[in-house]
Amino acid sequence: MTQQLLFVYNADSGLANGLLDTFHKILSPRTYPCSLCGITYGTVGMRTDWKQYLQALPVKTQFLHRDEFLKAFPQLRHHPLPAVFSQTSPQDWELFLSKTELDQLTLPSLMQRVTERLQLPAA
Repeated sequence: MTQQLLFVYNADSGLANGLLDTFHKILSPRTYPCSLCGITYGTVGMRTDWKQYLQALPVKTQFLHRDEFLKAFPQLRHHPLPAVFSQTSPQDWELFLSKTELDQLTLPSLMQRVTERLQLPAA
């Protein structure tokens, strides 16, 4: 049973990095390296549909940037980012959605995929 979902962006934390990422998404979205950021964030913040979806999930969610993730979870560093991990016990994390999967998704299909993987009833 999934206790928590950990969403990891392929972007570093910090204001300067955030501003650079925003400009990159706007000017060259096809070359932006974080599909998770691209589909869940607009130019001014988290997309409303995504925020509401997350609030309704029956599991805890956590979000980390690449630099934060590598410090907190060095044992998972071999996974390409962005990625989503599920916590199945206090010490166990497993890949929930891979970079390859995330790169193919839109926001509606991401929400559908999370719902399916968590085996939740469709909304």
